[in-house]
Amino acid sequence: MPAPFPPLSPVPPPDELLTARRRFFSGAPGAEQALALPIIRSWTRCAERGLPVGGRLKAEPLTQGELSIRRERYEALRRRCRPELEALHLSASAAGGIVILTDPTGLVLDTVGSADFADRAAQVALRPGVSWSEADSGTNAIGTALIERRGIEVRGAEHYAEPHGILTCAAAPIHDPFGELVGLLDLSGPAAVPHHHALALVELAVGQVEHRLFEGAFPGRDVVRFHADPSFLGTAREGVLVFEDHRLVAANRPGLSLLGLGWDALGARRFSELFEGSLGRPGDARRARTPNGAVMLRLERQAPAPVRMAAAPAIAPPPTPAPAGPSFDAETEQALGRAIRLMNAGVPVLIQGETGSGKEVFARQIHARGPRADRTFAAVNCAALPEGLIESELFGYEDGAFTGARRAGFKGLFREADGGVLFLDEIGDMPLGLQSRLLRVLQEREVTPLGGGKAVKVDFALVCASHRDLKMLVEQGSFRADLYFRIAQYTVTLPPLRSLADREALVERLWRDMAGPGADAPLLSPACREALARHTWPGNFRQLTGVLKVLLALAEPGETVGPEALPADVRTTDLRSPAQPAAASSLPASQAGDPAPGLSGDLGSVTRAAMDAALKECDGNISRAARRLGIHRSTLHRHLASRGH
Repeated sequence: MPAPFPPLSPVPPPDELLTARRRFFSGAPGAEQALALPIIRSWTRCAERGLPVGGRLKAEPLTQGELSIRRERYEALRRRCRPELEALHLSASAAGGIVILTDPTGLVLDTVGSADFADRAAQVALRPGVSWSEADSGTNAIGTALIERRGIEVRGAEHYAEPHGILTCAAAPIHDPFGELVGLLDLSGPAAVPHHHALALVELAVGQVEHRLFEGAFPGRDVVRFHADPSFLGTAREGVLVFEDHRLVAANRPGLSLLGLGWDALGARRFSELFEGSLGRPGDARRARTPNGAVMLRLERQAPAPVRMAAAPAIAPPPTPAPAGPSFDAETEQALGRAIRLMNAGVPVLIQGETGSGKEVFARQIHARGPRADRTFAAVNCAALPEGLIESELFGYEDGAFTGARRAGFKGLFREADGGVLFLDEIGDMPLGLQSRLLRVLQEREVTPLGGGKAVKVDFALVCASHRDLKMLVEQGSFRADLYFRIAQYTVTLPPLRSLADREALVERLWRDMAGPGADAPLLSPACREALARHTWPGNFRQLTGVLKVLLALAEPGETVGPEALPADVRTTDLRSPAQPAAASSLPASQAGDPAPGLSGDLGSVTRAAMDAALKECDGNISRAARRLGIHRSTLHRHLASRGH
């Protein structure tokens, strides 16, 4: 069962750490034996980027205005994290340190804690408005944790840049219910002061934040809370899974860990595959069996929340960006052209298709290729916000409209989209009461914000999308017929990924778009492309691009990624013929012409045998063995770590 926060290696004593630094930066072997693998991997990435070691790294802070805009963008995250920032503040102050909240890129949003240490930290630019991504600041807990997607502690001289050696930092990324990075918490202090249990405290705080992201975020969905120990139900350690029509659509890390799953299970697994028996009724609590043993399970169905800002909206997953020149088949490309022409004529467009089939990508292309491309593309997911918050997001509100409203009010997405394109995703989940208000806006082309105020004229092109069959919803009475006929004057149905003919070429093109140009860009092996093309992809493009992002994040520069790197449910069982020749070519020269019997089997067995043989011939020296195999030493480290070496 995968642990939500894998344990790290002990930090070497100062003298041993300094010796390892000298060896690493002089190119001498042996540095990797004294350092944790995440630190070695990070130092290697920083060295390959050419980051300076001794001098100060470039850390251009945002202006105060730019920082205010960034903070406003992540206001929901900041509110969610406020209790944890205050709780960690006590620990930080006692040890003379500070607590830091960053956005998903590593840009510091807020710091609280010791004023004295905050002043010292500012000398190395550890302050709001500065990016501490690994690319900008070298090895550090914030940037490295975001790349490794796990809790990381970086102490003193483990920092890549020497000026940062005054710091000891522990950081853990925050994941939303869809597996996306939405921010990070960090606890930093002076390197000379011991910071016992710092990483455990940060990870506990992150767990609490992630647990609260489910509050009111999935109205009408079935939420399963479970744990092998009933005493953990209701705590941040319980597993939380969200099902829509019995299909898993969201989860927290403890839930995935208890079931031995990864984020790729979202959209791909059904309740019946994970638990014995039926979902049951809301409020039911019962024992249930899973593939990993018995658990206590409780079902709830979230109801729409009342109109109030105190219950902040869950952090919605960032929109799936369209790759450069999205890959549409000829029929879909023709439909896109018609949609653009009709949008120009004031005709609304409805996009139907399975979850992950590229509805938002299609909508963004309507905007990008049309005459409104230089104006706003305003998007809202009607399924991701409670009813009251959808209303305030769309219509806006005046100062004092309700408790918790911003002092300056909020003009809403209808007015934000004025002159541009408004995209209403999952419109089939819009409550009936709001459907009538939306219809009135479409008919009168004016918006009245909550709390009164004067009606404002608006001009926007409307694009809607849903994975639900809206015609069936109309027949069932859960979607207004007059609104349906208003928004569905032209409907595009996007095909699922599994129905496309040349999926292997599509996989290769998506990979090239993500990896970028250059001789050091990682490559996909033919066997890996074939396995990706053969998979059915129940989560469609979103699932495929998610897997490709993981492969790219784990790949080393210039590496050829084989099928052994794929998630277990994507790998196929009969890939030996196309894969073995590539694996055999990486064998030591003494064995290349005469494979030993132990090298028969699947690609993983071949790879392990080749690595073991190289290590044996090189007397266990990892650097020499990596050179002999023609791979980077951090790649060999990663493979050995995955086998428990």
